[in-house]
Amino acid sequence: MSAQQPLSDDSATLTITNSSNVSTKKQPPPEKPSDVRRRSNVILSFWLIVLLLGLPIWWKTTTIYRADLPLEEMLEWADGKACRPVFPLRISIQASALQDQEAQNLLRLTQHALDDLNDFAGHHLRLQLSSPLGSEKRSTTDNGSALTIRLTPGEGTTSTLDPLEPILDITYSPNTIPSPTSSSSSLATYIASQLRSTFAEEQATISYLLSTNSMPSEHRPLSLSPETAESLAKRTTRSLKYAPTYHLTFSLFTSGPLPSSWDIESAIDEYMKPVLDVLSPIHNFTIDTQVQLYASPGVQSQVLNKEDLTSFINAAEWPLSPSIGGAPTINFIVFVGNQTIASADSSSQSWLIPQWGTVYLLSLPSDTIHVPANTLKQPLLTFTSHLLSLTGTPESGSLPLRLSTLARIRSADLLLRASSTLGSLARLAMALPSISIPSSVAAGVSETMSHLRLACDTLGGPQGLEHARIAEAEAERAFFEKSMVGQLYFPDEHKIAVYLPLLGPVAVPLVMGLINEIKAWRKRKREKAEKGAEKKKE
Repeated sequence: MSAQQPLSDDSATLTITNSSNVSTKKQPPPEKPSDVRRRSNVILSFWLIVLLLGLPIWWKTTTIYRADLPLEEMLEWADGKACRPVFPLRISIQASALQDQEAQNLLRLTQHALDDLNDFAGHHLRLQLSSPLGSEKRSTTDNGSALTIRLTPGEGTTSTLDPLEPILDITYSPNTIPSPTSSSSSLATYIASQLRSTFAEEQATISYLLSTNSMPSEHRPLSLSPETAESLAKRTTRSLKYAPTYHLTFSLFTSGPLPSSWDIESAIDEYMKPVLDVLSPIHNFTIDTQVQLYASPGVQSQVLNKEDLTSFINAAEWPLSPSIGGAPTINFIVFVGNQTIASADSSSQSWLIPQWGTVYLLSLPSDTIHVPANTLKQPLLTFTSHLLSLTGTPESGSLPLRLSTLARIRSADLLLRASSTLGSLARLAMALPSISIPSSVAAGVSETMSHLRLACDTLGGPQGLEHARIAEAEAERAFFEKSMVGQLYFPDEHKIAVYLPLLGPVAVPLVMGLINEIKAWRKRKREKAEKGAEKKKE
């Protein structure tokens, strides 16, 4: 028996090769053309649904609505190009002692002298003759004139401003009446200078308002003196922002248990109600009263220095009434205690807090239980004076003239504020293309510009204030629209963070399926081309 011989290297190699061929996987059968078309149609249908149905729905539901705004016109209002504020005031002249020709000649010379003195074309006075009205003053206010001048012959030339009516009484010497051929007149010059001084504060205030806003150079008044500008700036800072309604809170604070009551209602009716009534065409007022039986002021010293006045009122410790109905509150406090103010004026017992109200220190006997109305006369008169300051009423002139001036000043202020708000809204819309602009904003802008045009046309009349007030309210409402303000701070990163978790799982299989189908299509196309080439060779 012979020994077995080892296999040669060639045999081993052959065996391994055969084993490798056996273990090779079987290739799947080629796809049927119908299956290829079905798979392609399925992928195509998914993409058609996404492109033709999904994307339009997504675009419609996520597109930010932006109503069309007249941006150019809004910027023109903000820049002062759409309206040139002009305040033409009519001044009536009653000259019953003069003949018609003499009165006309005096009016002409006075108008020329007045125009020569006026350096602000936006505020000009226009003189007109009025028929004699006898002794009834009431009718002098019914002709739409800002002021009536009553010329009366007498000795010397003097003037007196009526404290209760917008009437300027001027007494003149008969020899001062100009002749028909005169080119100037001392009486005309005197009347012009009196008119200029009467309306000087109004003109300066309107000039200040226009100079502090964006106005074209040709519309700006002449610059004011530093002293006048500083005084007007302080007054503007002291007064409250215009509101159609103010809430007045009258509070009695005591440093002990007495007094416990006061006749504030009757005191308001007697000493303050007349001024509130004359202010009613410009502002409405609601009134609230309260008595605090004990209060601990922020400053305990008996003598209050000027530095102590700012910290005397502590809003955290003084339980003051809040604003009612959203109207700004003006606080009037009567503090019964033993404090006094260290002032050169020994009669000074009160001080005004800018944009807040007034505190009055009232000294009473320690056993006073009830404060009668006559004791509250001086505090109420002080509150009335300070109320006029807080509402921005001019300081010079009679009360009727001051109130008519206040209406014109408020009209200009509201017009400028509404125009500035329109400009801010236009710049905001251009700076943030992704911000929503609802249709209510466009309607508010249209309403604002409509009333601005009416206010600009009637600035010197009684309707100017009402149109300016509506324009300012509509502009504020449009600028602070809730649905628009909510998207001011909506960054694009937030959108990506919201969409990715939703669209990622859906987009991956769609994109990968499309890529694989494109690859398979290219492979089939290449194989088909190779087979065609082989057939051509055979």
